[in-house]
Amino acid sequence: MRPFDTVLMVDWSAGQRRPVKPTKDAIWIGIARAGTSDEPVYCRNRREAEAWLAEFFDAETAAGRRVFAGFDFPFGYPKGFARRVTGSNDPFALWDWLETRIDDDDRGNNNRFDVAQQINHLFDGPGPFWGKPHKDRWPDIPYVKKGIPFDQVAERRAADLEAKAASSCFQLFYNPTVGSQILMGLPVLARLRRRGDVAVWPFEGCHDAGVVLAEVWPGLIEPAVKQEMQGASTQEIRDRVQVRLLSRAISLLEIKEFDTLMTQVPDVAKEEAWIFGTGYTDRLIELALQK
Repeated sequence: MRPFDTVLMVDWSAGQRRPVKPTKDAIWIGIARAGTSDEPVYCRNRREAEAWLAEFFDAETAAGRRVFAGFDFPFGYPKGFARRVTGSNDPFALWDWLETRIDDDDRGNNNRFDVAQQINHLFDGPGPFWGKPHKDRWPDIPYVKKGIPFDQVAERRAADLEAKAASSCFQLFYNPTVGSQILMGLPVLARLRRRGDVAVWPFEGCHDAGVVLAEVWPGLIEPAVKQEMQGASTQEIRDRVQVRLLSRAISLLEIKEFDTLMTQVPDVAKEEAWIFGTGYTDRLIELALQK
């Protein structure tokens, strides 16, 4: 495998446009090269982030630098979900399906609950998507999880169980949640994937691609984040700390460690995706705290 020159860690958001002054619950991008971190980038909305990422990927590729870009939301759903929605097990078919249906303006207004309700119509009974900000809107999205059998599709992926992730792909609202980030993130990844020399792990071979997109989860280095926050200013933003530490940790991995992490995944990951670094928590925490 070719070494990576640059590592990105993208903390995504499904929310509306954030203020000019950097704040939490926005989109933050950590950048590191061989353990040296740049100042994390703050993006006010998804359109701004997508444009920044596309320009950054083009610049890095033109400079001959190979990029590993981690995004903190699932790249796939539990086995069988994509086929129920698109008629195919191919996760990219689902990415493209969502891209044609998700609307997202520059203020962050979007139709993710409408699309989730449309998907729920494809299943018998309640769910699988649940959670919403208004109890009386989107009547086919349950307000709470109680009563959803998850008999037609599992609630969690193999990766979620292995990493002990806190939230299900189908939880759209209430903390901790990742379901809305997926719906608002996969259309962006679908477009980025079509730009030049880009591959998606673990769905495609990534040994030579100039840009590799991968799913990551900051929860893997939570002890390091907590330790860093204890000594930080009260004005420090946790999201900024997470992207800085995780991008630095991944950038310090040896190429043989990258090779192990990118090749030793279960077969179901080809449909459900996988969280990069799962099973390597202690090593990532060690690297995140390395000065």
